[in-house]
Amino acid sequence: MSHTNAALTPRHRLIVARMVVDDGWPISEVAARFQVSWPTVKRWADRYRDGESMQDRSSRPRRSPNKTSQKATRRCINLRLRLREGPVQLACRLGIAPSTVHRILVHAHLNRLSHADRATGEPVRRYEHDHPGSLLHVDVKKLGNIPDGGGWRYVGRRQGEKNRAATPDKPRNKYSDPLMGKAYVHTVIDDHSRVAYAEIHDDETALTATAVLIRAVEWFRARGVRVERVLSDNGGAYRSHLWRDTCAELRIKHKRTRPYRPQTNGKIERFYRTMADGWAYARCYTSEAERRGELAGWLHYYNQHRPHTACGNQPPFSRLINVPDQYS
Repeated sequence: MSHTNAALTPRHRLIVARMVVDDGWPISEVAARFQVSWPTVKRWADRYRDGESMQDRSSRPRRSPNKTSQKATRRCINLRLRLREGPVQLACRLGIAPSTVHRILVHAHLNRLSHADRATGEPVRRYEHDHPGSLLHVDVKKLGNIPDGGGWRYVGRRQGEKNRAATPDKPRNKYSDPLMGKAYVHTVIDDHSRVAYAEIHDDETALTATAVLIRAVEWFRARGVRVERVLSDNGGAYRSHLWRDTCAELRIKHKRTRPYRPQTNGKIERFYRTMADGWAYARCYTSEAERRGELAGWLHYYNQHRPHTACGNQPPFSRLINVPDQYS
């Protein structure tokens, strides 16, 4: 459609063209009558002779040599739906600009994760400590163990039940259904750098949680980070005397979140979403042992290679200085 200040609308263009072509009017006289230039009259007369439309042509070029290929576009959309990563992470995988990835996602109506699957709800209030080790977030993520042959998320409910029943050496309930149990992912995240440390255990007792904290503190210390504070929820392990005494021995100040307020520990809760999409449910694992074996490799990718928007689109390890395996 022509713009509002156009001298000739499509209807008047047709009148001008017919006056020149059908009625034989001179181009200069028609131009003077309609107060336009003679090249304008000639253009619409030529288009009328050729049987073309009187509407404006698209300004889109006929050829776009640098246009993103359909293959890259489809791969971008597939990765977005499968991995649920943002434009920065997808751009790193695809080798294109983040702005290009964002344009593709907007065109596919996938620029917000809520459009694809989950709605996030309230706006986020952000905070960040000013140096590594100032605060560690600790928590435990519970995951159902995967039966041999694959879980129901990928093989379906019926086959998943068969795989559970066929998994050996598992206790059974009163209905003779096997109890697969849970995997407890004890996670520690540095507030400033977002560097993550995690271990998988079969329980979430105070003894296990304190042992993970001790190893995590040593792991961070080996990378030049001195831990000052630790933030946890109000779980039984973190309210125990053993946890209190361990923090005192390590000279760490322990803080707890407000009850029923997981947003206070939001960084680790958001990490769980990333971990679920990137590792826990990233593909069809044929056993729980296979999934557990992949955690160390995914943590290495997350800490040292995956771009993080909170770190200026750099990996979390970029905020640590002079660590031995920073660039491996």
